[in-house]
Order: sequence, then structure tokens, then C-alpha cells
Amino acid sequence: MISPGKPSEPVTPLSNSGETKVYHCGPLTYTKMGLAILFAWLLWGDFCFVLMEAVAPPALQLKLKALGASNTTMAVILSVLPGILNMTVCPWVSFSSDRHRGRWGRRIPYILWTLPFLTLSLILLGWSQQLSNMLQRAIPLFANIAPATMTISLILVLYVTFQFFNMFVGSVFWYLFNDVVPPQFLGRFMGMFRIVSSGAGALYNYYLLQYSESYMGWILTGGALLYFVGFGIVCLRVKEGPYPPPSEAETHGGMIEAFKAFGKQSFSARFYWYFYLAQTAQFAGNAYLIYVLFFNRQMGLSVDQYGKLTAYSLVATLVATYLTAIFVDRWHPLRVRAYLSVFTATTGFGGWIWLAMTLPPDVFFWISLGGLLVYNFGQTLFDACSIPMFMRLMPKSLYGQFSAANNMIRTIGAIVAGYLIGICLDGITHLYGGSDFAYRWIFAWPWLFSIAGSVFLCLGYREWKRLGGDENYRPPAPWKPEGFEEVADKVKSVAQNPRIVMMAMWLAVGGVAVNVLLVLVFMHYMREHELLRSALWYAKVFIPIKLGLGVLAWLQLRHVRRDIAAQQRGQSTRMGIPHHGVLMVNAIQGLAFYLVYWYQMIKMIELNLDHELILFGIANLMSTTGVIVGVQILRWVERPVGSAAETRAPQMDDLDASPIATR
Repeated sequence: MISPGKPSEPVTPLSNSGETKVYHCGPLTYTKMGLAILFAWLLWGDFCFVLMEAVAPPALQLKLKALGASNTTMAVILSVLPGILNMTVCPWVSFSSDRHRGRWGRRIPYILWTLPFLTLSLILLGWSQQLSNMLQRAIPLFANIAPATMTISLILVLYVTFQFFNMFVGSVFWYLFNDVVPPQFLGRFMGMFRIVSSGAGALYNYYLLQYSESYMGWILTGGALLYFVGFGIVCLRVKEGPYPPPSEAETHGGMIEAFKAFGKQSFSARFYWYFYLAQTAQFAGNAYLIYVLFFNRQMGLSVDQYGKLTAYSLVATLVATYLTAIFVDRWHPLRVRAYLSVFTATTGFGGWIWLAMTLPPDVFFWISLGGLLVYNFGQTLFDACSIPMFMRLMPKSLYGQFSAANNMIRTIGAIVAGYLIGICLDGITHLYGGSDFAYRWIFAWPWLFSIAGSVFLCLGYREWKRLGGDENYRPPAPWKPEGFEEVADKVKSVAQNPRIVMMAMWLAVGGVAVNVLLVLVFMHYMREHELLRSALWYAKVFIPIKLGLGVLAWLQLRHVRRDIAAQQRGQSTRMGIPHHGVLMVNAIQGLAFYLVYWYQMIKMIELNLDHELILFGIANLMSTTGVIVGVQILRWVERPVGSAAETRAPQMDDLDASPIATR
């Protein structure tokens, strides 16, 4: 790494002359080797941090259960109180760190100052039962308290203390990435970050979780000391650059003035609200996750099968994270997230079929696993865009503050949604006479919130284009005289490629043709198994509708092709032209799913599931319709916001010469 100099001194940028390529993050400059060293230290810090955070919750769950604590008590200690700290301490830390200037930077001091206190509280937490016994013997006031009650009370105090100091680290560590990592590498870095986090968690769960109750003291002590040494070295090795001094208005005034500034800056621009609400919708939609295990059990899977399903999915996620990270930077995280959100909203209702059918557990297991593996790439890509999107869109000078504002809004949404989904499921359970069949309705919860999230992301995407988009985006800053904040390190994503756009759309049309051909084969097997009703339905209903949808997809392709040609001539277009990246991902996933589709249809025919074959056919038609609707929404989202010349696409030398276009 090329040294940034002392944090209090300006850094002289290096030129890109000669063979040494230099990357910039504000005043910081890196060679390739320097960038690799930076990533290594940050990822090592992440490894230590994740293990430190992972050791306490499962150990405490088992310890509290052994002490006879009620579920309500455990919820208050492990969930409610940390949530309150998250909504109070984190905003203050974020606001304060954005304005702090010191010898060690603006983020690292908050980690160093809390390092010994966090370590000590975690160690004491590990030995809470022994410490409780000592206190009862040493202090007569505690002698008459039941030992279990005393230990639970001490755990409550120590865990709140631990979480208080942990909030400092959990806030600023994420902001540090935005301050030291060159923006064109944020997506790739966050991909590696996610791989390390998942790997650290997997190591703990595989090797140490089984000992977390019997060796709680030693495990928590080991995690604390690893964090103290490992993360402490990271703080000493990673250097922040100098920051412009905060304005006088930011450094003067009391608590009331600080709250006013926080509110005015974080919530005054409509543009940022789109993304606050989009993330709130996502977090509210994720409230269903705690019931997924019960849904799978209702579908006939054992806990062991569900565990294997989750494990295979996690391995696929690690691989997909490695492969997707580079596309986050190349296609722009906002564009990727908005596109995938639209397709989720238009096709995410597929779970309705489980309201009307029950497959043998082994068949359901393999269909579920196949679906998870096929669509894992897109889901991982969606998740990988979350933090890079905020880093690219929020004002860099106040990134911590804006992240805290977003966290406040989405936490409120998650708390309310978690309460409401419980009420909804209890009501549905009552309607089913107490049956767990109610868990089959959980598909509707994330789907409805995905629709809301896609609306906010599309509105935010349109506004981002109006604010300059790839070329000239500057974060709105109504609190500044000029009304915006300049971007020092602009990163332009890969431009739309007309050839690949057309290729993706031809693959979608081809997918319809493949589907029809497969159905003709399946109809032969249906007749052999005397499933005449299903065969007749596919002949009279499915094939005509599927061919009609194929014609719609082909007409949509022609309209996109027409707009590409018009844009290249400098003329206005009727609709926008989607970016090629997510379109190609969606098309490839659709074709890959035909392997699962083949298994699914053959198994249902072998099992003589006449009714279920028709239901899957209806779901297939609805999914194809959803994809066509999704592409049309993206065409609306991508409408030009200026003149045709300003939004001119890269030229395609000869559109008709493309082998894809001339099929």
C-alpha cells in the first residue's frame, strides 16, 4: 500500500504514469499490492469480529434455558434490550463519528476506545455463574436471592453492557469500508466480506457450538481475546485519510441542535426516503423467516432434512458470492437491486401451489433444493447489492449518520412486522382449527412486501437518473447552499450492451419454445400412465396460452429492438431499454430451471398426481406472465429522462448482423 501519510496531513495523489496502477479513495492512494493488504486486514478484522459476536447468543440461550428462564425472559434479554440499544446508541455513534476528527481518524477511535470494555464484559459474561456465586458469598445483600435468579440478573446486566459497547463497533466498522475502500471495489470487497463472515460462522457452528454450554466461560473468553488482539491489530494497521473539517454548525450547539441537524440532514430529501422505505419493506418481509422451519415440517421434511437443505444452500451462497461480487460494481448496485426486486415482485407468488397440494417429502426436498440452487445466484446478487448501494448513493461525509437513519426506520418496520405476522398466523391457525397448515401461507408475506419494496426502488432509480445517474450523480444535500455533495471518486458502471440485451430476450423467447416441446414429451408419458385429464388440459389450455405468451415475449423483443435502433439514430424512444446484466441472469436461471422442471413433471407423472400436474401448469403460466410484466416495468423504469442524445446507448455496428437477432 502507498502510505497515506499521517491522518492529519494531506496526501499527495499519485499519477497513473508508468506501469503502476493507482486506485484512489478520497485522499488515500493504493497500488494493487496495497489494496490487497488493505483487504486482508479488513477481512481478518471481520473474521475476529464475527467469531466474537457468534459465541455469546447460543451459549446464553442454552445457559438461560438451563437456569429455568422463561421464553419471555430470554426474548427480553437477547432481543428486546439489544433492539432498544440499536435504535438509541447507534444513531448517536453514527452522528458523532461523522463529525469526529482525531489522530486515528473518525471511525477507528470508536473501536479502540471500546475495545477493553467490550472484551472485559464478554469475559465476565462467560463466567457469569461463577461470578454470581462469588457475589452471593461476598455480599450479604445477595445471599437470600435464589442462585438462578441471581445468575440470570447478572447475565442481563453483563449482556446489556456487552451490547452497549458492541453497538459502537457494529456501527462504525461498516462505515470504515466506505472511507478506505476505493468505490469501484466496494461490491467485490463486500462479496469477500460476506464469504469470510459466513465461513467464520460455519466454523463456529461446526466445531464449537456443541460445547457452548459446558465450556461457556472458556469459549467466550477465547472469542473475547481473539477480538482484542486481532481487531486491535487491524485498528493499528488500517489507516484512515484526512477528512475536511466539519462545519462550525456541526461542531457547535448542544444535544437539541444535534438532533435537529440529524433530522434535517437525514430526512429532508425525498430521494433518500425511497431507499429507507425499500429497506424497511425488505426487513418487514423477512419477518417470515423464523417460520420457514415450521413450513418445511408441515410439508413433511424432518429437521435433519431441513438442516441439509439449509447447508447446501449456504455452500451455494458462498460460491455465488464469489462469482457475483464483480457484477455489483460493473452493473451498479442500485440498478441490480431494482431489477431483481421487480422480477421478485412479479414472479414471487409461486408458493401458492402448496396451499392446494402436498408432495411426498423426498420429492418436495429435491424440488426445493433444485429451486434454491438455480435461483441462488440471483438472490445472492440481490443481497450483495444492499450495502454497496447505500455507499454509492448516500453522502460520503455523513454516511454513518444516513446509515443510522436508515437503520432506525427499518428496525421499527421489522419490529412491527414481526408482531403483525404472528397475529396473522395465529388468526389463520384458528381458522384451520389449530392446524400447522397455516404456515403454508407464509409465501404471501414476503411477496407483498417485495411489491412495496420494488415500487420504492423503481421510484428511487428514476430519481437517481434525474440526478445524473451513472455519469453525473451527486448526492442531494438540501442543508448545503449548493444543494448537493460532490463525489470525489466517481465510478461509472459498464454501459448497456445492445447485443446482450437482445440475446437475453431471445433466450426468454427460446425458453417458451423449449417449454412447449417438453410438454409435448410429458403429454406422451401422461397418456402412458392414463392421466388423460392432465394430458387433455395441457393440450387444450396450457399449450395455446403458452404459445400466446411466447408471441407476447417476441413482440416485446421487437419493441426493444426498435427502441435500440431509434436510440442509436439519436431519436426518442417509446420506452426505455433495460440494462443487459440482470436480464441475462434472469434468462439463464429460467433455462437452468428446466432441469428441475423435468424432474418435477416426471415424478408427478410416476406418482399419478393428476390434479397436481394441472396446478403446476397454472403456476408455470403465471410465472411466464410475471417475467413479461417485469420486463415491461423495467422498460418503463429505463425511460430517458433527457434528450435522446443525452441518453444515447453504445452503438451496435449492425444489429441485423447479430446471429441472435436473425434467428
